[in-house]
Amino acid sequence: MTVHDFGRVAVLMGGRSAEREISLQSGQAVLAALRSSGVDAYPFDTGKKQLAALSDEQFDRVYIALHGRFGEDGTVQGALELMNIPYTGSGVMASALAMDKWRTKLLWQAVGINSPRSMLLNEQSDFDQVAQSLGLPLIIKPAREGSTIGLSKIKHADDLAEAYRKAAEHDSLVLAEAFVAGTELTAAIIGETTLPLVRIEVAGELYDYEAKYLSDDTRYFCPCGLPEEQISAIQVQALKAYQTLGCEGWGRIDLILSEDGQYYFLEANTSPGMTSHSLVPMAARTAGIGFEDLVLKILSLSHVG
Repeated sequence: MTVHDFGRVAVLMGGRSAEREISLQSGQAVLAALRSSGVDAYPFDTGKKQLAALSDEQFDRVYIALHGRFGEDGTVQGALELMNIPYTGSGVMASALAMDKWRTKLLWQAVGINSPRSMLLNEQSDFDQVAQSLGLPLIIKPAREGSTIGLSKIKHADDLAEAYRKAAEHDSLVLAEAFVAGTELTAAIIGETTLPLVRIEVAGELYDYEAKYLSDDTRYFCPCGLPEEQISAIQVQALKAYQTLGCEGWGRIDLILSEDGQYYFLEANTSPGMTSHSLVPMAARTAGIGFEDLVLKILSLSHVG
């Protein structure tokens, strides 16, 4: 497939989610890479333009650089299928499932993929009982948000109610998850190939929004420095976790390697960050794939409904 076969390409970015600013950065990086490769590509901010304009403006294909709700959760994917426009990343069902961390966990547990123990919370939850059941510390987070928005780490049961309220501001579905101490890892997947793992070291206690996007102290290692046998085992399980949800095209699986050598899968991302310093491009570089080639490969794997 040549760049001319892609036709007129819209890069969806911005949107209406809490991750709008990061999406604009991803979209601009993708747009620049596509244009540099000779693709006839144009920016399309779904926070400012109606999706129907994609058909009116006769786009042949869409690169989704949206993050979070109304972009990564199956809604845009469904609209694009109705318009018969091929798009990057996973289809409707996988996008919706991956966005929902609780239902992701249920599927993973059903096929034997390790994930931290968790419980759903609501206003009637007995927070002391939750703390006793899962142990402390706990991670409290919205089940259907990205970029760790609304997330808290709780060391005392008395703080659970406030953490629940903080998460509930972003989603009616709130998850309490047992905290697993260990090494943060992420596995990028392109097609059906798992790229080299990235190891993340944070200066604080959590790899949260500030550590991801604002801190200069977060460190990334790729190659990750783990033994090859352990890397291979994690890559196999990461691909299984990805395929269990029905993901395709590309994505990223986040996990924790605990201090006792067990690994626990946290979540799947079906439209990860794509700035030049994001984790998927970082893993691709280690595998010998430059940013422009990575973007073209993802575009070539577009989903056709």
